[in-house]
Amino acid sequence: MRYRIRMAEDFVRHKQAWTSDEVAKLRRFAEKGMAVRAIAKALTRSEESVKARAKEDSLKLAKLR
Repeated sequence: MRYRIRMAEDFVRHKQAWTSDEVAKLRRFAEKGMAVRAIAKALTRSEESVKARAKEDSLKLAKLR
């Protein structure tokens, strides 16, 4: 029996450019102190993508654990 690994579902938006609307939402979420995981889920982006964009825009993300 063969099993398929479905990675396409995990990274549907791979390497997609950020829209101005998404950046505005990221700023709002960061200001509210939301966790990276919650921001990523809300924007349908990976946590790494959110962290990279926040760093690029000099935004501080909450370090919730």
